[in-house]
Amino acid sequence: QVQLVESGGGLVQPGGSLRLSCAAPGFTKEYRAVTWFRPAPEKEREGILCLRIDDGATFYADSARGRFTIIRDKAKNMVFLELNNLKPEDRGVYYCATAATFINSIIWDYPSRYNNWGQGTQVTVSS
Repeated sequence: QVQLVESGGGLVQPGGSLRLSCAAPGFTKEYRAVTWFRPAPEKEREGILCLRIDDGATFYADSARGRFTIIRDKAKNMVFLELNNLKPEDRGVYYCATAATFINSIIWDYPSRYNNWGQGTQVTVSS
């Protein structure tokens, strides 16, 4: 299990967009779900958006619904997070993580369910 590598973060103005990438060289194809996390005010981190590999189902945080999209490119062994209509409160370090065990609508945002993490990419939203 190699650690994931995120990129694509940067500085954008409110209302702008970013496309984050998560690369997994040598990554196993056996993972069950991939989820993007970021820091939260009263948590170590919060789940933003999850893609379940079994059936393509997605699970969203309220803050992400309608604005963020997760995309998986199996051929390139990469996962992308499209961030649209960014707000200042969206700032933070975004992490991608994969789970080797079953993920559902209840546990998708539990960090302890994920066994493979990247180092994160910084997103700054400021005018």
